Amino acid sequence: MSSEIEVVEDVQPLKQSDGVVANGNGYYGGGNNGVVGGFVDDESLRNDVYTVAAYGDLEKLQRLVEYEGRSLSEPDGLGYYALQWAALNNRTAAAQYIIEHGGDIHAADHNGQTALHWSAVRGAIQVADILLQEGARVHAADIYGYQVTHVATQYGQTAFLYHIVSKWNADPDIPDYSGSSPLHWAAYKGFADCIRLLLFLDADRGRQDKEGCTPLHWAAIKGNLEACTVLVQAGKKEDLMITDNSGLTPAQLASEKNHRQGNARRLLEKRCDGNNRLGRLSKLSLAPVLLFIILVMLVTYTQSVITASNLPKLTAGFGLLAWMGVFLASAGLVMFYRCSSKDPGYIKMNALDPQNMKDSERLLKIEINNPILLAGNWSQLCATCKIVRPLRAKHCSTCDRCVEQFDHHCPWVSNCIGKRNKWDFFLFLVLEVLAMLSTGAVAITRIVTDPLAPSPFFPWINHAFTHHIGAITFLIVDFFLFFGVAALTVVQASQIARNITTNEMANVMRYSYLRSATGRFRNPYDHGCRKNCSDFLINGYNEDVQISEEPAHFEGIGMVQMGRDLNLENGDLETAANRNGHIAINVNSSDANAHHHGHGHSHSHGHSRGHVHSSQCNHSKPSKPKNESVPLGLGIGLGLGHGRSNGRSVATS
Repeated sequence: MSSEIEVVEDVQPLKQSDGVVANGNGYYGGGNNGVVGGFVDDESLRNDVYTVAAYGDLEKLQRLVEYEGRSLSEPDGLGYYALQWAALNNRTAAAQYIIEHGGDIHAADHNGQTALHWSAVRGAIQVADILLQEGARVHAADIYGYQVTHVATQYGQTAFLYHIVSKWNADPDIPDYSGSSPLHWAAYKGFADCIRLLLFLDADRGRQDKEGCTPLHWAAIKGNLEACTVLVQAGKKEDLMITDNSGLTPAQLASEKNHRQGNARRLLEKRCDGNNRLGRLSKLSLAPVLLFIILVMLVTYTQSVITASNLPKLTAGFGLLAWMGVFLASAGLVMFYRCSSKDPGYIKMNALDPQNMKDSERLLKIEINNPILLAGNWSQLCATCKIVRPLRAKHCSTCDRCVEQFDHHCPWVSNCIGKRNKWDFFLFLVLEVLAMLSTGAVAITRIVTDPLAPSPFFPWINHAFTHHIGAITFLIVDFFLFFGVAALTVVQASQIARNITTNEMANVMRYSYLRSATGRFRNPYDHGCRKNCSDFLINGYNEDVQISEEPAHFEGIGMVQMGRDLNLENGDLETAANRNGHIAINVNSSDANAHHHGHGHSHSHGHSRGHVHSSQCNHSKPSKPKNESVPLGLGIGLGLGHGRSNGRSVATS
């Protein structure tokens, strides 16, 4: 893919460089941008409408326009408009003023980008609303076919994408001129939240671009594990078998880059390999096997321990204890049936059929005011069930349903364990542990107290295996089953006491709601052992009531810093002067060299600047040294030679 708008974030300029960026070929703001000797002083900082619009200085903007007669409809020296600068930094007042005083909302720069494109870079929703209310075209495309939805996904602006699609009916699945949809871009960039939203909106996950690549191909090429996971979970096995123009599947592409994308490769190979033992085991319905084992154990215990003819008759008290084990095991079977057959807490799937819906009836439209989405909790979107699920609900890949308070999928009961059947599952475990403990104790006592057994140890062992082989076999199986089930029971009891699920424990570093503002583990649902246990035992489940935490304070949307000479503390930036004579800055240096997906041959679209990659290419080359002075600003890189042969990032010189 060609590059997109590249914006440098969080870089502090030198003391006087808080102004307009200049490069070797010219500088932003035309000939009068206040750059003196490579620095921008405070006096000249807001001396042109472009810089003033970028900073949102409405008072200065009014003075420049109304008293000095500056034009708002003319571009700066590099072809960018004041309205674009205001849109980039979400300067609503400045944008409204520019529109009211001659600024053209349809004005496009040399790349065909309008102010609406620029508003998507940093998710400037308020400015985008103003532009669209004033008549901006939501489907406007630049010279490479990028619409506003493409730009939003290139920068992971999920909230902006949600807003522009739900309120303004932007197309979330439109391909650009290379055949790449927003989903291709989100997959390549690794923005999992954008992927979830686009899949929720029925974006075509099997769409192939001009190179035959699906979104999963590009996620595999870049080794974006979470992106691969979301796409695979939402897709079908056929998606893994799609080949690009070179005849390679996503798993094969990831395998070619196994020196960098091992996790993604293993994920895809695991999903592709139908003979994978672990995968087959998770899909098996082992409930009949477990039922058979329990019944055989009960019959063996009854005939070889309780009613064995070669053992003395039971006393009344000891007989009660012996039959108590049978009762506990039978009660456990009842709970086993309930756990296997009961609804674990399936969430109703969206009944709307995308095939029969009109374009104006997008699935997201029913969720336009959903507080979960408005809060930006995109992980609660289920692309398969087409629902906004509760925070602790997860999609089970085996059952293919979302389950409330998803704990795990248990093949031994052939069902998910969730909010509605976890009580039955836990009671089943407890009853079986007690049954195995009591029956094992009875079996040992019966064998040891056999009056016909000899006193010496080895002859006694020989006698037990000769005359009580059924009881010995029962003891051995009971011994191994007891420790396994007892360990599972202890783990479940510990999690119930802390009101946390097995799935949450396994993904504690992935789920943001299990982290505090400082990044440390914090379970917001832990109300103390006593309350957690009492609520679970009485109600059968715990309510999802969070303990409030002091909210973290985050910086608002910032200004794109514009300065000529900088002292970069995190200097992993790469710059490239493009043929339009301005600077394109790549925030991710590893992406800057990832021009091609490494088939070992070229997918050329007639662009001479493309770098042909192979599996031997080094995509982890170090960027410029830290603390090196690098021009900083906005590189409008959409004009760089478009095509997959140029790669999916800024083309470097």
